[in-house]
Amino acid sequence: MKRTIYLDHAATTPVHPKVLEAMLPYFSEQFGNPSTIYGLGQEARKAVEDARSTVADILGCKPKEVIFTSGGTESDNAAIKGAAFALKDKGNHIVTSSVEHHAVLETCHQLEDYGFETTLLRVDCTGIVTPGAVAAAITPRTTVISIMLANNEVGTIEPIAEIAAMLRTSHPGRIVFHTDAVQGGGSLDINVERLGVDMLSLSAHKFYGPKGVGILYVKQGTPFSPQQKGGAQEMNRRAGTENVPGIVGAAAALRLATENREANNATCRRLRDCFIAGVEARIPDVQLTGHPEMRLPNNASFCFMYVEGEAILLHLDFANIAATSGSACTSGSLDPSHCLLAMGVPHDIAHGSVRFTFGHENTEAEVDEVLNVLTQIVERLRAMSPVGRARKKSA
Repeated sequence: MKRTIYLDHAATTPVHPKVLEAMLPYFSEQFGNPSTIYGLGQEARKAVEDARSTVADILGCKPKEVIFTSGGTESDNAAIKGAAFALKDKGNHIVTSSVEHHAVLETCHQLEDYGFETTLLRVDCTGIVTPGAVAAAITPRTTVISIMLANNEVGTIEPIAEIAAMLRTSHPGRIVFHTDAVQGGGSLDINVERLGVDMLSLSAHKFYGPKGVGILYVKQGTPFSPQQKGGAQEMNRRAGTENVPGIVGAAAALRLATENREANNATCRRLRDCFIAGVEARIPDVQLTGHPEMRLPNNASFCFMYVEGEAILLHLDFANIAATSGSACTSGSLDPSHCLLAMGVPHDIAHGSVRFTFGHENTEAEVDEVLNVLTQIVERLRAMSPVGRARKKSA
């Protein structure tokens, strides 16, 4: 069979061979439960704590400020719920943006059942949340603010450090500031001191680590009510037997991503820019979505007018090319992207969205092949579309 050209690295990434190598012993000969006191368990405990130290070094925090979870969704849930419930006696207002991942939006929505209120901030046409918009939304009852580091659909990078600086100046120590850094974990600076955040979420499978493992940074002293009860694991902040192989893999993947960040970003940026230029040169009536400059180095997201994005994806799949119409968590929905609608993209145009996200293993030859195939697909689909045919005749 023809090899798949994989351009959906925002959805997930293949496990790096060195990461798999680091994980394998903890599936077999070093299988101990890290909560036990005998030697086999203590070997597993050491592996978990070594991984915690590795992550802490990269984040620029203390090891005890790192919590291992089951993924980005749990990290987002634990952060927002944990802070909101811990501070409920001081306020019940949460501020977030209209372009957040559903792991944040649905968590805030659920908290409304417990008496909390949520303000969804508007964004500009590129998906940017301004510090001024955040400041204007704050009330005396605001306890939690959650703004993503980078958007998972259009790749826009948010001004997190600037928002944090505003909060330190105007509301020092009063509001917990969380960022969902899942999409930026492998390609952006995630030093928590430089970002200025109190909480930060990551997911290992976004940077060539295993699925089912997440990371949550919680700054020391941040009010936090654990959402998963049971044993005393993760310093009483997240009950449940630790996923030792996954934790080892998450730390190894984050270390590799950090060490190779500049080189990998340069490769992805070159491929992305070549692809964007090719699409805009070859295919008329196409709109690049997201910020033109402040975007993830691997993200090229478009709206193709007069054609359905899902139809493009099906034809790409027939050609062994993997892409998506937006977030992998909502790709089964027939509704247009909530991010695009929040950015002011008309409903009919938003239906034509397709996201291509590159990895460092992609090649220029693959870019050329995808451009050729994509151009033919869009032309063919528009020829079958009444609107597309009408537009072509009028041109």
